[in-house]
Amino acid sequence: MIRHFVFFTAQHDGNIEPIRKGLQILKRIPHAQRLEIALNRKSEPTSREVDVVVYGEFADDAALTAYKAHEFYAESVRRVKPLREMRWAADYDVAQAVNTPDDDA
Repeated sequence: MIRHFVFFTAQHDGNIEPIRKGLQILKRIPHAQRLEIALNRKSEPTSREVDVVVYGEFADDAALTAYKAHEFYAESVRRVKPLREMRWAADYDVAQAVNTPDDDA
């Protein structure tokens, strides 16, 4: 399984809700096993600049690639890109992750 994280900062506070709404289009793409779009609670003092978070779970690289190739993904980018300041993304394979000791048993 691939876990997919994307973090967005808005150019202005007034753009946060339009960014969230523009990202909600992604929920219509069928390739994710799980997809969440949420506002950052900003409870971490050193990471208050992130405004919106996307979290997804994909069966494999092919599913993530198909998700990114979907027309709704392109539409979301078209709506969100002009409103955001920064975008950071990270993906990892769950099978390669270091786990807690109980997960290794």
